[in-house]
Amino acid sequence: MSKLIVRPIAQTEKCFLDESIYDKKEYTEASMLLGERFSYQIAFALEELAAGIDIVWCRMKIESPIADWIKVHTVENVPVRLAVVNECQDQNFLRREPGLYPDLLKPFNTEREFPATGRLQSLWIDINVPEDAKGGKYPVKISFTAQENDFVGAECTFTAEVIPAALPEQEIAVTQWFHPDCLAVYYGVEMFSEEHWGILAKHLEVYRKNGLNMIFTPVFTPALDTVPGGERPTCQLVDVYRNDGKWSFGFEKLERWVNLCLDIGIEYFEISHLFTQWGAAHAPKVMAHTENGYEKVFGWETDACGEEYPAFLRQFIPALISKLEELGVSDSTVFHISDEPGSWMLDSYNAAKNTVTECLKGQIIMDALSDFSFYEKGIVEHPVVSTDHVEPYLEAGVSDLWVYYCCCQVNGVSNRMVAMPTSRNRIIGQQFFKYDIAGFLQWGFNFYFTQGSREFCDPYQCSDGGWWVPAGDTFSVYPAHGGGAYETIHLLGFTAALYDLRAFELCASLYSKEEVMAVIEEAGEVTFKEYPRSDEQILSVRERINRMIAEKIG
Repeated sequence: MSKLIVRPIAQTEKCFLDESIYDKKEYTEASMLLGERFSYQIAFALEELAAGIDIVWCRMKIESPIADWIKVHTVENVPVRLAVVNECQDQNFLRREPGLYPDLLKPFNTEREFPATGRLQSLWIDINVPEDAKGGKYPVKISFTAQENDFVGAECTFTAEVIPAALPEQEIAVTQWFHPDCLAVYYGVEMFSEEHWGILAKHLEVYRKNGLNMIFTPVFTPALDTVPGGERPTCQLVDVYRNDGKWSFGFEKLERWVNLCLDIGIEYFEISHLFTQWGAAHAPKVMAHTENGYEKVFGWETDACGEEYPAFLRQFIPALISKLEELGVSDSTVFHISDEPGSWMLDSYNAAKNTVTECLKGQIIMDALSDFSFYEKGIVEHPVVSTDHVEPYLEAGVSDLWVYYCCCQVNGVSNRMVAMPTSRNRIIGQQFFKYDIAGFLQWGFNFYFTQGSREFCDPYQCSDGGWWVPAGDTFSVYPAHGGGAYETIHLLGFTAALYDLRAFELCASLYSKEEVMAVIEEAGEVTFKEYPRSDEQILSVRERINRMIAEKIG
């Protein structure tokens, strides 16, 4: 006799194949707000196997008055070679060894069969609450059956309580750097061909769906994660022309990009870096139509502060800003000089910035960095600060502060690595709220190259950028068949943090920020480095906030 055991569990759980379903805490009810995408899981495993049977093909049935709101995904296990970097001493990881980790979410057709085995698996259940839904408690009954005569099916019921209060619009600006070149290489299509534009649109829709409302815009091939002297595939939205030493520009692709993003709901734009990463010593790769044909006119061989490139920028930047004004996005666009400059690069960064300061007067210039001296000396007025170096900026009262994390932020602070608990990912919503964070940056929505962009790596086989960074850092989505994008648990953990933030803001508007923070910090103080490390804190805080909202709206 084959008997299936099922158990509803929270979004914050992760089910490894070698775990027991009985170690997973049941999660049978929760509340949610209008306009929210609420997620939970159903864990399942065969407790007993009939003789000679290792697998049973099951069917799933959803019975609920809100069945139309529900989408189901399978949770797929992905190969993780590098779960934690060796120098990381933090113990708040689920595992540290190579293996199969649950992360990839694939859309599930409830009409088809799926396999159940003695190994622990889970289904991801999304409840997409309409903005005009009626409040109340709604049962979601899910049953599992199979055609085998010796199979004992199972069912479970989850109670979804809809609180008839709409989430406010998201105020925080969020960007995960979007890499069109990686998509062109993966799908084998020409950059900015019609096929490529179709793929970009599908990925951008998933991007915006998850609260990402600012987009990295490659006016020139991004000077990011490129080994010195190396090149990424040409990915340039602005056509450059040189004739008799004079420059002119074509903005047709840029205009299409901006309009596509606006149509999808993206609100903010960030122009790709004007100088190379880690010190701004050189120009990014710039291709141009010249009297010699289509050729590279600037790159690693170009001195950032020489004569040619600054002269070029003094013509390019005003033309670009004029186009952004025409498109109506100038006031919602930021510029970058160079990514992650260290203290030893302060002079070269400042020198490069000074070559374009006059051209960018009135524009917001921001860069990701850690060293406080860049802000203290007035070199970077709008810093994007790594979460493990943020304290001096908080003490200085930096207004409209942005933060970021990447592969280096693995000791103590929140991050989205696949080996981390989802609660460690999601806690950042509470941190955003406490410190009034204005924006957040993460560098890898879909980076499918190795370190330094030396070569392409298949994300389904390599989740660490070629033994470079822990799994979860380089990308949030997998490229799907047909040009779409598959989401991941580590993406949706962050998305849930953004929903939490909006709920906190709604509650604060009905009570006060101090009262909301009292609820958040009941289990312990929340800072960027210190915070309760439990699923229970995440879930109970959000539930109490929802209850407070419900009490106010009557």
